[in-house]
Amino acid sequence: MSGRPDSDVPPDTRTAPDTAGEETEAAEAAEAGTAEDAHEGDDEEFLAERARRARRAAVGTGAVLAAAGTAAALLRAVGTAPALVPVAYACGAAVCALAAALGVRGRTRRALWTAVAGVMVMALGDQFD
Repeated sequence: MSGRPDSDVPPDTRTAPDTAGEETEAAEAAEAGTAEDAHEGDDEEFLAERARRARRAAVGTGAVLAAAGTAAALLRAVGTAPALVPVAYACGAAVCALAAALGVRGRTRRALWTAVAGVMVMALGDQFD
């Protein structure tokens, strides 16, 4: 192994200055600046759409899990399960409904972890059966 890099040395660490391309580099930088300004609106639009999708996913997931927890609580309440089981399902459904509410407000990370906590409460309730 010779200790040499596999690729060419980056431009800022070269020892010999390259003066021939300074004018073209300045022109390219100016063009890139205007191109970046044009793409800045696209990036903001992309990020806004991404945030909308995250909100929709958080709301949808929280609502579906809340509905499933409520249905499970009702089914377990009608059956012969101990009283703690439907209560745990109902509490888990309430936590998942809270996750949906957080998703509406744009708190998608908190909504994710709240939905996970709600499912864990429901799973814990299922262990009592």
